[in-house]
Amino acid sequence: MVIATAQELSLVPPAGPHKVGLHIRQQYDQTRVYRRVRDNFTAQMTDTERARPVQSLAWYPAAGRGEPMRYRDYVSTMASEDRFNAPDQARRDTDAVIADQTKGPRGPEFKRALEQVMQARRDADALPGKFPVLIYAPSYSASAIENADLCEYLASRGYIVLASASMGARSRGMTDDLEGAETQAADIAFLIGQAATMKQADMKQIAVIGFSWGGMANVLAAARDDRIRALVSIDGAVRTHARFVNGGDKAAYYVTPERLTIPMMYVARRNRTLEEINKSGTDTSFNLMNRMRYSDVYIPTMQYMNHMDFSSWVLRINDDAAFDDHTRDEAAQAYRWTAQYISQFLDAYLKSDKAALEFISRKPEQNQAPKRMMSIVSQKGKASAPTQDTFLAQLSSRGFGKIVEIYDAVYAQNASFTIDPLEIANWGTQLLRGGRAQDAVHVFALGVHIYPDEIAFLYDDLGEAYEATGNTEQAIANYRRALLIDPNRTHAKTRLKAMGAAFTAAK
Repeated sequence: MVIATAQELSLVPPAGPHKVGLHIRQQYDQTRVYRRVRDNFTAQMTDTERARPVQSLAWYPAAGRGEPMRYRDYVSTMASEDRFNAPDQARRDTDAVIADQTKGPRGPEFKRALEQVMQARRDADALPGKFPVLIYAPSYSASAIENADLCEYLASRGYIVLASASMGARSRGMTDDLEGAETQAADIAFLIGQAATMKQADMKQIAVIGFSWGGMANVLAAARDDRIRALVSIDGAVRTHARFVNGGDKAAYYVTPERLTIPMMYVARRNRTLEEINKSGTDTSFNLMNRMRYSDVYIPTMQYMNHMDFSSWVLRINDDAAFDDHTRDEAAQAYRWTAQYISQFLDAYLKSDKAALEFISRKPEQNQAPKRMMSIVSQKGKASAPTQDTFLAQLSSRGFGKIVEIYDAVYAQNASFTIDPLEIANWGTQLLRGGRAQDAVHVFALGVHIYPDEIAFLYDDLGEAYEATGNTEQAIANYRRALLIDPNRTHAKTRLKAMGAAFTAAK
């Protein structure tokens, strides 16, 4: 067996126009606890920092020179991903990883691969300008370097790329549960915060790329953070672990079509037979991409790739026998095309590149992809989702006088859409204080439309808004309506008395 270098395997297309720099940063997320009071292994009291460690790798377009990274340097980062203050142990762990991979007849080839000079230069000066931000989320328990080649390539194409290891909530190993997925989603959020400290980062253009388990965690992150504008799921676990996103009792409740309205590319492994799917135990009754009806979705399928072939680390170290129905060279070729399609997708949606959009919309053969190597299907999303953003956009364009009509139309499409009565009360009050009494009338009118004869303070507030517009008749009627629901409503009584009106409740 020969362990080939990235160039020999042609893992990525020719680099983009930019040099690539790399920063490695070790931080603690003080908002989350990681280490237990007692050590998981020794059972002794923990005497080190207990906050969550986040070792991040940041690739970026570079202007100056820096220390060239060898693949060995990437491997050495694996040992310190959750232990920042034990350099001697980290060196021993790195040596152990290398020793394990260099056993047997393939040892010399792997050693040679370790000395490969990579594209990134350590701590090179950043290139001036603004660049979109990509967060890379690794597979289950994997290191941040598992797709270093892809991250370098995207940085050379004008992106800032950040990655950290896939770790469980309280352990270096990921856990196969919703808590584990949400923990990685929180790490994605932490890296977005880190990107905001980089002056070259364009925080209006953010995407998340996730492989396997990371290709589900990034969906959770996007459902919670609408600053994320595009998703790439590389053979993501949204297929194999659909129970966490299917709306069931084990699912993240916030993953809904209405909250996933951004473009998505799902890069899939080779098509499997029905027998293979049944044998794996995968439930095919739910498919997230089919539910993303408000999103543009692209699904390229790579026929020469098994699941782990999407990791450049695996392509380097796997034995030839792992490539059971295709060769390493074929997998490497498919990996290169995967990188190209991901880059074109990101260019299309983060850089508004029309040529890139045309590229991903054509048949692969029209892009000179080898015949039978890949296929692609796509679906276009609807114009707008029935969400709060759509509601507010319609309100802005059509005016507050149409607020009830706009709300009813959005609610008809999405029965889970509603506005809390306290939110309505605060909204209308802010408009009143801002001198927009007539708009406040419309907002409070929406409140009593949604909650008719239920909530006294909404009628009280509506009466106050009418009073501010000079409509005494409607003010009195709504104050009385408030007292019909709650006879002890002091403000309504006071205002009726001030206007010389009886306390008789409105019918």
